[in-house]
Amino acid sequence: MKKITWLLPLVVTTMYVNAQKKSDRKTLTNLQLHINYLSSDKLEGRRTGAPGERLAAEYIVSQMQQIGLIPKGTDGFLQTFTVKEGMEPAPACAFELNHHQLTTGAQYIPLPFSAQTAAKGEVLPQANEPENIWLVNVAEIDSNKYKTSLDLYQQETATAAKSGATAVIFYNGKEKPAEVSAWLQQKTPAAAIPAVWVAPDISRQLADDDANSFLINMHIALQPVKQSGVNVIGYIDNNAARTVIIGAHYDHLGFGEDLQEDSKVLYNGANDNASGIAALLEIARQVKASKLHNSNYLFVAFSGNEQECSGSRYLAANSPINLGQVNYMINLDMVGKLDPSNGLQIGGVGTSPSWAALLQGSAKETKIVYDPSGIGPSDHTSFYRKNIPVLFFFTGREDYHKSGDSADKINYEGTLTVMKVVYDLIDKTDGKDKLAFSNTPEPTTAAIK
Repeated sequence: MKKITWLLPLVVTTMYVNAQKKSDRKTLTNLQLHINYLSSDKLEGRRTGAPGERLAAEYIVSQMQQIGLIPKGTDGFLQTFTVKEGMEPAPACAFELNHHQLTTGAQYIPLPFSAQTAAKGEVLPQANEPENIWLVNVAEIDSNKYKTSLDLYQQETATAAKSGATAVIFYNGKEKPAEVSAWLQQKTPAAAIPAVWVAPDISRQLADDDANSFLINMHIALQPVKQSGVNVIGYIDNNAARTVIIGAHYDHLGFGEDLQEDSKVLYNGANDNASGIAALLEIARQVKASKLHNSNYLFVAFSGNEQECSGSRYLAANSPINLGQVNYMINLDMVGKLDPSNGLQIGGVGTSPSWAALLQGSAKETKIVYDPSGIGPSDHTSFYRKNIPVLFFFTGREDYHKSGDSADKINYEGTLTVMKVVYDLIDKTDGKDKLAFSNTPEPTTAAIK
């Protein structure tokens, strides 16, 4: 009996350790399966509104169904939202300068009020002639006369048309291409002539005092566009008084269409953010199998993150649950590159006075870097704006928005470590009162999205 007395604790401990290791191995295998699929070439970078985004959404739905989550979208697990609606350059849109074809969206952008017609001519620098194309140097215009930059371009175009211009080209504008492209989502009265904004490289050509003349041939054509995204929402209903939201975005950059680059490169987005979705699904699996029944849990895979967090903003404004009953929100964005020297970065610790104590002792063998702010261009901001305590988990900028962000570079053990910190927090808060919310100062520089 004495031998048995000494051996039993050893046997029990060994069985417990082996069980834990087996559980971790299963989770690591699942993480690899999720990330390998979501970042595969088949999904074409998961750009919001593209076929690859829909394939990713279908995969996430299938995983949520297997876990046993309740669908909480407007169409099963899905919640569709509009990212943008307006106009975009049509395939027939063209601009030729000195017999060189310019790149639409990068070197020139039709303004939203532009007439959709052709114009051509030999244009002299510093000489705007009737019945010809005008070149307008924006840097020489008194912008204080106008409410907005778009208003400036619209009014100057009207003036040029009245003076006999056949088209107007604005150069030396301070805007970036992305800002001008965004104007195409606005409804504006149509002008009588084509109006085009050109980027800095073309502006330098048009501002060259040594140029004799410019041969310009343009055909402006626009077409309506509507881009929609899909959030995927699953729920664990424990009939509790409060709910915890765990979120991660699954969209990425596709072939770089929104980066205004000349060449199409596939952005697989393994760390950004297949890693966050993989962690979210495995945390959902663990919570569903647990005895944590004092809270409900809303698991959300957001799309539209790369479009100014449009998916999380839409959900926060059209929530399937009462946000007044939400205890807190955790955002998992790029959690696949944990490096011991840089550590795990946790933002939002200033959004509740309870976070500091709750995080005490988490991941003892991992360096943790804290940031108090609840603001940053990632999806937790949408919930912080609703006075909900948030935490933002992030492991660094390596390969951020690079084509080399691939599954073979993921630190899966590190991702498991992040998961354990999150689960520990969920466990600690299960029996506690609702967390108080605190405002944080607006940051001077935003966290990465």
